[in-house]
Amino acid sequence: MSTTALVTWLVTALGGFFMLGRWLSRRRGGASGRFPVPVVSGHFLLAAAGLVVWIAYLVTGATALAWAALVILVPVALLGFVLLARWIPARGTAAPEAAIPVAVVVAHGVFAVATLVLVLLTAVAAAGG
Repeated sequence: MSTTALVTWLVTALGGFFMLGRWLSRRRGGASGRFPVPVVSGHFLLAAAGLVVWIAYLVTGATALAWAALVILVPVALLGFVLLARWIPARGTAAPEAAIPVAVVVAHGVFAVATLVLVLLTAVAAAGG
């Protein structure tokens, strides 16, 4: 389960990189967007930090690291919902966010939820529950 969580996290990250690239390429064109830069940055940096902590858990087996990764994922998810809420009304507009395909957003969300659930289940199992 812990390795599956790593795989889903990596797939989620790939989708995130794709969306970030599309958004940044449109912003370079001078378009202002609906995504606050601190929210995008926070979502990206916390998700990357959580992934590093998860890999450290996989290497060491330290239960505290599994729980730390889960704790980090909570604000990642909350920031992701903020971005989703701002992306929905941007569709069909000239905003940079409109360049992000629906299929990628949906896949990113599905894999993110799967990752969160797998990390939770792994942390509970690691704690002996």
